[in-house]
Amino acid sequence: MRILLTLIVAILTSHLCAQQAGESTYRVMFYNVENLFDTKDDTLKNDDEFLTEGERHWDNHKFYKKLNNTAKVIISVGEWQVPAMVGLCEIENRYVLNQLVYETPLKNFGYSIIHRESPDWRGIDVAMLYRKELFTPDTFFIISVHFPFDPNSATRDILYVKGRLDDDTIHLFINHWPSRYGGYMETKPKREFVAGLVRHKVDSLFNENPENKIIIMGDLNDGPTDESVSGVLKALPETVDSCCRLINLMAQYDADKSIGTLKYHENWDVFDQVIVSSSLLNDSTGLHIEEDKALIFKPDYLLEKDDRFMGEKPFRTFNGFDYNGGFSDHLPVYVDLIIIGKNTN
Repeated sequence: MRILLTLIVAILTSHLCAQQAGESTYRVMFYNVENLFDTKDDTLKNDDEFLTEGERHWDNHKFYKKLNNTAKVIISVGEWQVPAMVGLCEIENRYVLNQLVYETPLKNFGYSIIHRESPDWRGIDVAMLYRKELFTPDTFFIISVHFPFDPNSATRDILYVKGRLDDDTIHLFINHWPSRYGGYMETKPKREFVAGLVRHKVDSLFNENPENKIIIMGDLNDGPTDESVSGVLKALPETVDSCCRLINLMAQYDADKSIGTLKYHENWDVFDQVIVSSSLLNDSTGLHIEEDKALIFKPDYLLEKDDRFMGEKPFRTFNGFDYNGGFSDHLPVYVDLIIIGKNTN
């Protein structure tokens, strides 16, 4: 794998040097990396199963394989240019992010890290990586989640980032909404509550400027047609010719259960989503989304044969508590942002 990654790095570096002025493309991706934990005991987190003596028998060899697997995916998603911005979830802490950015082939691409510890009971956070020569963060903060109907429940924060691509300002939200563990109906109010927090911030941005350019990405643990997404967040599939709308670019996949970002039994689901403001669509003069679409990254190496439910499934790191040696139980998603007449070098 090290030889392959070195080759990819060399190709990408040469392409960046040769890139000419004109239309600039900035790829933005999101990836649920499936429990990127270190091997150290954190007494403030529920990480015991990821210790060497824990149920998963996690060790340094598996940890560094996981880091390099994750780096391979990020680099591969970029094709000819590694992503300008990368949203991540299921990250344990800043240490694993530092190892990912500075101790894998990602070190060749100048990524910086935005991250804050969250109170999640499992000890997993959201984070964002960005290439500092392309994206300049102006401000960022966490949106804390406190459930008034379940005050003892702790979950992931929402990460909000405002920054600039060339002269264009963009607002990003990195999400990992509460899981369905414990039952869909039982956990549904929590996802709807978090959706309401995001919508509240989005409304304030639209009130400030109806043309604000917004990207919401993350593992929402709901599909595009679930109430949290379509009803509370008001992210809809159709493109409406008016301002202040949120468009769900993943809605195109929702009806087709043979494709998605994760698989449960025989059905694929689209929990990992990219939602954008309508101001990012159909704009040939400024920053806009290429072809108004988001894509699922699904090369053969991220999939394995599904012997139980037929077809394929994500090649994950663990099957239950059994080490599988793969990448993640989720597939990455990405969009391309286009700026006309500018150079990314």
